[in-house]
Amino acid sequence: MLSLRLARGAHPLVLLRRLLVAIAAAGVAFLLLCALGHAVADPKATGESLVRLMWCVLPLAAVVHFAVAVARTDPATRPRDGLDAIGLGPVRLSLLAAASTAVSCSLGSAAALLVYLELRGSLGGTPLSGAAAGLLDGGAPLPWAATLTLLGLLPALAAGACAVALRPRREQRRSAARHATAPAPTLPVPPEQSVAAPEAARPVYAGLPWGVTIIACGLALEAYVGHAPVPKPDALLALPGQSGGASPGLLGGWLLASMGLVLAGPGLTHWCGALLAAGRPGPVRMLAGRILQDAAQRTGRPLGVLCAVAAGTLAAVELYGAAWDGTEPSPFGPLTGLGAAVVMACVTATAVTAALDTRQARSETNAAILRLGIPASMLRGAAAVRTCVLLAVLAPLTWLIAELTALPLTR
Repeated sequence: MLSLRLARGAHPLVLLRRLLVAIAAAGVAFLLLCALGHAVADPKATGESLVRLMWCVLPLAAVVHFAVAVARTDPATRPRDGLDAIGLGPVRLSLLAAASTAVSCSLGSAAALLVYLELRGSLGGTPLSGAAAGLLDGGAPLPWAATLTLLGLLPALAAGACAVALRPRREQRRSAARHATAPAPTLPVPPEQSVAAPEAARPVYAGLPWGVTIIACGLALEAYVGHAPVPKPDALLALPGQSGGASPGLLGGWLLASMGLVLAGPGLTHWCGALLAAGRPGPVRMLAGRILQDAAQRTGRPLGVLCAVAAGTLAAVELYGAAWDGTEPSPFGPLTGLGAAVVMACVTATAVTAALDTRQARSETNAAILRLGIPASMLRGAAAVRTCVLLAVLAPLTWLIAELTALPLTR
């Protein structure tokens, strides 16, 4: 009830983010229902049904990641002194965010179920009834136990991820208890005794060497297992390495390269800011570099995920495009396009949400800069410089990873 009241009185932008989470959850639920309908209609095609179900994993992970980012930026779930006084501390606020996320995902899943049943012709009475009965295997009835289990999978995973991601860490709880019980110090605290010392000991760019190493391992694994002809377009998931299926080593190499990009994202963002602020920069370049360094932890990881998905998309388009000459059936069906659209939309929305959260976090700093008499055009120029630098660094890197990923498979 409290989460519903907070949702009703939330800012329109917060409501829009929750609506986007519900729409993305509806897309994933529709894909899960399509996989279930195919498995029920053709019980002998176990391999194809398993591939369809595994294709839902990437959109499912993307929606969970987006839901966590939206819950993290929700102002209603941030600790306040007034809420602390009535027993709503950081732990209960994280559970409240998990409940709100579960409600949004459940609404999206329910809407997807209604649309799916309508397109199959199970409801009737509307012009769209049975419009896609052939594509959605409308002749076979759905088992309701399996349907409800699949529809409850996304809300449960999203709520659990929000509860874990937003739960206060041990250092934060110790810091809150220390500030609540100890008097204000009259002498300056040495740096080695401050609470922020454990976080400062691990810099933001510490994951960059690991990311580069994992990317190299993934590309090496793909080069080792990718000696095979181009895929056949009439197969359901045609990738080189196995006849009629996908090579586990090949998929493992793709996942390793993607994980490396995600780990390297914060470090790349930090060093972009460091290069901007190097030498004798002007005010705009100095401001842009410092902001990039400060926001590397918030925006670096979502940017890494976006680059990983973009690299995988470019590699898949080049790989399948090399094998399709236009006379045979297209390897990309409508459900494949829906899953890819859900993944791209979710990772893009996650990156935009992280950027907006970073802007909101430095709103007081921007206000102080404007009070000093610095024109607002300087802030806009710094934002343009940051965007151009990130595009100049991340876009060629994404293209290079995509080309190296597809190179062993198109030879």
